[in-house]
Amino acid sequence: MKILGRLALLFVVFPILELMLLIEMGRYIGSLPTLGIVVLTGVTGAWLARTEGLRVFFRFQEELVSGRPPGQAMLDGVCVLVGGAFLLTPGVITDFLGFSLLLPFTRRRIQSWMRDSLERQFAAGRVHMVSSYDAGFDTRRGGLEQEIEAREAKMDPSKGIVIEPEGYNCS
Repeated sequence: MKILGRLALLFVVFPILELMLLIEMGRYIGSLPTLGIVVLTGVTGAWLARTEGLRVFFRFQEELVSGRPPGQAMLDGVCVLVGGAFLLTPGVITDFLGFSLLLPFTRRRIQSWMRDSLERQFAAGRVHMVSSYDAGFDTRRGGLEQEIEAREAKMDPSKGIVIEPEGYNCS
C-alpha cells in the first residue's frame, strides 16, 4: 500500500470507523454508559501506561548497568508509549490495540509478529537498512559482518573512543 493510502486509512477511515462504533455502542447501551466506558478506559490506560512504563524504565536501567544493550527494554518502551497513546484516544479499536500493547503477554506476541514481518520484508528486499554512519552502506550488498569488524577494528577500547576512518569529515 502506498504512503498516501496508509495516511488516508490512518487519518480518515480509521476515525470514521471508531466514531461509528461509539455511536452504535451509544444506541445499544446508552450515551452515559458509553461515555463512562471511554473515560474508564482512558483512566485505566493512563494508570497502566504509567505502571508498565516505570517497569520498562527500571528494566532499561538494569540492562545498562549490567553492560547489556537495552534492546528488549527499548522495544517495550516504544510499545508502552504507543499503547498509552492509543488508550488516551477515545474509541473501541484504539482501546483494544492500546491494552494489547500494554499487557506484557500480548505485547510479546505483537513484537514477535512485527519482528517476523520485518525479517520477511528484509528477505524480500522491500525494506533496506542504511547505516547513518555510512549512508552508502546497504545490507542488500552483503558484507554486514565485514563492515562491523572493520568498524570495531578502528575502535580503541582503552580510551573508549572511535578512531574515524580516513577522509571522514564530521563538519
